[in-house]
Amino acid sequence: MRAVVHTSHGEPSVLRAVSLPDPVPGPSEVLVAVRAAALNRLDLLQRRGPGLLPGFALPHVPGMDVAGEIVSPGPRHGERVVVNPALPCGRCELCLAGDDTFCGAMRIVGGNRQGGYAELLAVPALHVHPIPDGVSYEEAAGLPTVYGTAWQALVVRGGLRRGETVLIHGAGSGLSIAAAQIAARLGATVIVTSGSPDKLSRMAGIGVPHLIDHRTQDLGSAVRDLTGGRGADLVFDHVGPALFDRSLAALRLRGRMVFCGNTTGTHVSLDLVDAFRRGITLIGAESYGTAEFGRMLSWYWTAGCKPVADSVHGLDDAAQAHIRIRPHLTPRSPLTRGVSRTIPPNVAGNATTQRGSSPAWGGGATSGGGVRRRRRRTR
Repeated sequence: MRAVVHTSHGEPSVLRAVSLPDPVPGPSEVLVAVRAAALNRLDLLQRRGPGLLPGFALPHVPGMDVAGEIVSPGPRHGERVVVNPALPCGRCELCLAGDDTFCGAMRIVGGNRQGGYAELLAVPALHVHPIPDGVSYEEAAGLPTVYGTAWQALVVRGGLRRGETVLIHGAGSGLSIAAAQIAARLGATVIVTSGSPDKLSRMAGIGVPHLIDHRTQDLGSAVRDLTGGRGADLVFDHVGPALFDRSLAALRLRGRMVFCGNTTGTHVSLDLVDAFRRGITLIGAESYGTAEFGRMLSWYWTAGCKPVADSVHGLDDAAQAHIRIRPHLTPRSPLTRGVSRTIPPNVAGNATTQRGSSPAWGGGATSGGGVRRRRRRTR
């Protein structure tokens, strides 16, 4: 099979398209012909080095977020599927108790085992989910990490409810787009922030109603102005220290802050007196578990959300996809997907670009517009 691999850490030029042996699925696995793979920020971080996940080793094939067709023999042959990249062992005490997100033997597709920058991928059958008719491979590949993470933070841990106001940082990132779409469809009022007018403009282009430039506006005052002086019920943060204090100031009495990233650092200072006098709740959002991923997908298929694709690239152009997203990579970026995509050459023709070309807010955005699909012969 053809695959993109890097045998050393470094700039995007270390990515090479090569021929590798076809993977052989184990007894409980299926073989998936990859039709689309989204570029995840973990791909960039581990390419740059060092490897972040336990068990990472070179040479490495990146690609966490994958959609394709089952080509191994069996009752699911020909099924269109999206892959849950988190693969717990299923045998340890935590897995058996239903807490598999904390499995100590967790394997991650494209993280510490072969990923989706390849024509073929062997994965456990329990972790591939059917794609409904009418959903493209490109859309499905954009789901797992960002929508799974946003769902875990907003719904499972944050307890977001209809009628609440949520403040979301990091406009323009795949995670923030997913969070904004999920929150809106759950009936929440959405406020998104950024220090980039261009990113705020893009969020406006997909229909986000309330936008704040935190570089030029006082965040707490701007949020109170939008909420009748009350403040936000929930802050969703994957930025970290840079906006931590201002996020707390933007919360209402007994407000909640859920966090799942560390783009700007790993340590914050906290005014304990202010936090306990105002009844503030701080919530760490762990990674999603297997059952919760399935619940997120079931909700997503009928919710009218869609990921927003920045651009589409062939497998041989994986380095160009990494270069395209590189300006947004900081030394302490979170492990979340950006909005560029890498698509295998048997699926995509020439690269296309769709920066805010259609209204994802209303469920009308498409991923990979103008992509030509050609099915490869299966072995």
